[in-house]
Amino acid sequence: MALPVSRLRRWLAAVAILMVAIVAGMYLYARWRVRNAVHEVPQKIGIDIQQTAQGFSISRSEEGRTLFRVDASKAVKFKKGGVTELHDVRIVVYGKDASRFDRIVGDDFEFDPASGNVTAKGTVKIDLEGNPQGLEHPDQAPPEEMKNPIHVEASGLTFNSKTGNGSASGRVEFQTPQASGSALGIDYVSKTGTMTLRSDIVMDVSSSQSVRLNADRAVITKNPRQIVLNRPRMAHDERRLRSDRATLFLRADNTVDHIEAEGDVESEIHGASGATARADRGELFLTGSRNLLTMAVLSGNVKLASQGERPAEAAAGRVTLRFAGKQILQTVHAEDGVMLAQKKIEASSAGGRSGAPVSPSATDAQEVEMTAPAMDFVVKDGHRLERAVTSGPPQIVITQPGVSQRTVVTAAKFTASFTERNRLASLQGAPDAKIVSSKPGQPDRVSTSQSLDVTFRPEGGIASIVQQGDLAYIDGTRKAWAQRATYSPADQMLVLNGSPRVVDSGMTTTADMMRMNRGTGDAIAEGSVKSTYSELKAQPDGGMLASADPIHVTSRSMTAHRSAGVAVYSGHAVLWQNADVVQAPTLEFDREQRSLAAMGSASQPVSTVLVQLDKNGKATPVTITSAHLTYKDAERTIFLDGGVTVKGADATMTAQQMSVFLAPRNPSPSSPQRGTPGRVERIVAQDKVVITQPTRHATGDRLVYSAAEEKFLLTGGPPSIFDAERGKITGDSLTFYKRDDRVLVEGKETSPTVTRTQVAR
Repeated sequence: MALPVSRLRRWLAAVAILMVAIVAGMYLYARWRVRNAVHEVPQKIGIDIQQTAQGFSISRSEEGRTLFRVDASKAVKFKKGGVTELHDVRIVVYGKDASRFDRIVGDDFEFDPASGNVTAKGTVKIDLEGNPQGLEHPDQAPPEEMKNPIHVEASGLTFNSKTGNGSASGRVEFQTPQASGSALGIDYVSKTGTMTLRSDIVMDVSSSQSVRLNADRAVITKNPRQIVLNRPRMAHDERRLRSDRATLFLRADNTVDHIEAEGDVESEIHGASGATARADRGELFLTGSRNLLTMAVLSGNVKLASQGERPAEAAAGRVTLRFAGKQILQTVHAEDGVMLAQKKIEASSAGGRSGAPVSPSATDAQEVEMTAPAMDFVVKDGHRLERAVTSGPPQIVITQPGVSQRTVVTAAKFTASFTERNRLASLQGAPDAKIVSSKPGQPDRVSTSQSLDVTFRPEGGIASIVQQGDLAYIDGTRKAWAQRATYSPADQMLVLNGSPRVVDSGMTTTADMMRMNRGTGDAIAEGSVKSTYSELKAQPDGGMLASADPIHVTSRSMTAHRSAGVAVYSGHAVLWQNADVVQAPTLEFDREQRSLAAMGSASQPVSTVLVQLDKNGKATPVTITSAHLTYKDAERTIFLDGGVTVKGADATMTAQQMSVFLAPRNPSPSSPQRGTPGRVERIVAQDKVVITQPTRHATGDRLVYSAAEEKFLLTGGPPSIFDAERGKITGDSLTFYKRDDRVLVEGKETSPTVTRTQVAR
């Protein structure tokens, strides 16, 4: 049966309406299922979930404030197991006090309502940013100004919506306003705003120089704003820096304010002149976007050492370095037991790269160590020490390898200058300067003054020490005073100027200038020399110089040999004790032996003055001149040679050689320490003997004169005597007397002949 066209049209319309109704119903049912699934999430995880016009949103609140919020443009569907796929996700962490605005942004995430994990399928970007106005603005309000957030990029990040924590295991890239780098693995705790870079941290620091930093682990916190690094290692060219732990303190804009390093802080500079430094703790203070260093502080057992051909060491409890401009070092302040040491130059180093031979002065250089409670250093051109000033009582200790001698220099304050190679060049100390030299088995050598100046040799060690103002020097029994002293360690010579005075075992010497050899003990005095020998004991059996009275010597110069106890006086030397006087161009005096040697010439003879007593006990002077004179008090004999002349009150004798025998001292009981002048007891003359009296003249080869008898015995030649009235008398021997006219002539005859002559009186 055929269907009418009108009925067919009605059936087609009904079918179409039914199909539309079925499709619409299925669409509405599916939409209801999705919306119902979304609304079931709050019951499953116990937090508020809300469908917004933008799509999917999750937030967690506490005490009326939002802790964090997860937003997505849409939730596509639930996968098996109840997992929801989220697109264009944005996670914002506000913190409990709304002081943060940390953001995590990514394209695709998966949300597991059961665990609360929101897991990124690809790369996410994390910005850590502070929001100091958070409490002053409505909840969830962004900061008015975003200041240099810490930016992190990671893959496979998982954020837990229940705890607010996130983590990723792969390679992480990060960037701060002043550094960028990477790490392996990341952990984020929203409650504390802490981000941990798990391991293998490599960071390039933005500065005026290329610097790379490595660390085992890093923790970034928002309160306080800091980055903590475990076992950081920094490298720049030939420089290395490492420690057990370092903390970077950040400003509000996340730039580094300062850095604190703890635990075996060590620095190394490699190269021809390497250096090392270590401390328990180090602090670096930075400024500007280029991280320019303004101050560095090392504390706790600070030690520094430089190698190379001029090694040095330094130590302190705390060291502060201040920089200016482009990290140019300006000053260094060291405190808490400061030590600065210059070590001996090794022969191989001092010889240089060419292998040239090394001078003894370089290989035997002293080692110098300066210590003080505190020191301040001024640095020139950022690397060269220019000046140092001590605070508190300082000291310098000087030693020399292989020599058991130690010298300590002290003063109230030291001011030091340095060479271009940072070696000590000079040092000034004042007031209350003092030098003490010690050697085992010997008394200390001590010198004090108002000030001192020390000059150092370029190769190391001390070149000279100058002390000025009220100098006092003690070396065993030797003491010295002057206004200025200069000491040279190379020859161990101490030079005294400014009214020097030296006292040694009862010998006092003054001069215009004096030099003392501290090695041998010898002393040299020049200009207006005067010595006084005191603390003498009377020698009853002695002759000349046997009294206990002081012995005085003057001359233009003097050389004293300490080991032998002998002094040599030159240049119009005069020695006297009471009435005993010896003058000569050169005198050599032995205090212990009471012996004397005088040297002169024909134009400048030796001269001595003695006395003789006549029969009535009256003392008359006797003057003796010769080219040379020697005397030993133990023998009471004066030996003379070279044009000897003896002048008495009424007789003159000349000869080439002469021995004068003195009578022993006989101190009076009332004054046992004060003897009489040396008295002539006997004279023996030889070679061209001539005796001249007012009325007669005698010659011979040998003369024996007895002072007690006033008798002359002349032999050899043959002897002869000439009288103006009687003529000439000769014989094998002639005996005549000083104060009468008798002459005893002995010849070949068996009986003597006596001739009387008239002697004028």
